[in-house]
Amino acid sequence: MQRFTPALAYFLIVFGSGFFLGTIRVLFILPVLGERAAELLEMPFMLIVIVLAARWIDRRFLTGVDDRGRIVVGLLAFGLVLSAEFIVGIALRGMTPRDVLFARDPVSGAAYYLSLLLFAVMPWLIAQRRRR
Repeated sequence: MQRFTPALAYFLIVFGSGFFLGTIRVLFILPVLGERAAELLEMPFMLIVIVLAARWIDRRFLTGVDDRGRIVVGLLAFGLVLSAEFIVGIALRGMTPRDVLFARDPVSGAAYYLSLLLFAVMPWLIAQRRRR
């Protein structure tokens, strides 16, 4: 529970922001620019959200937590994101589990998975940066 609360907060901030930005992307940007460009345009904003959210949970929840604990928080939040992706994809969009994971544009999909990796390690990276 000690690591779940910051992971949940981190997840909720980033997923909520992604849901908001994704709605704007789908309704307004995708019809004009297409899927790949719209997703790539959204990516820098999501990376900013990830960094700011990780900094906030660092100050709010992770003071005095070692590197292992920070990695656990990131991985728990990562698991919550994947779970949410499956729930939204399957229940709301009618996708198969395989589609949820692999039915992405090759370029923007690769950027998305890279951003998920950064999301998972950002609580640890924030601490590394602060130590320098």
